[in-house]
Amino acid sequence: MKSNPDALISKHPGLVHSDAVKVKSHVQRAQEDWILHTLMIEGYDVPFRFKRHAKYHSLQGARVNLTYYPAQESVAGIDMEVMKVVRIKRS
Repeated sequence: MKSNPDALISKHPGLVHSDAVKVKSHVQRAQEDWILHTLMIEGYDVPFRFKRHAKYHSLQGARVNLTYYPAQESVAGIDMEVMKVVRIKRS
């Protein structure tokens, strides 16, 4: 079953959906049993992160549709804003 971003946003008001945003960089690194993916999006200064069990094809330069919510993460004692991606799809 495919997820509908409008249905997700209506159920979870904190979610944000962006269509056809361009990926500036895509980094994948192992973190325990997961692969942590970090995307930098054109026009945003905040990293977008999601986890998968396996590596993903490179999204650098691609346009994607993202559904995400803002979150805070502490790195070396400094709080940073990150975007936790719950749905990603090439546009």
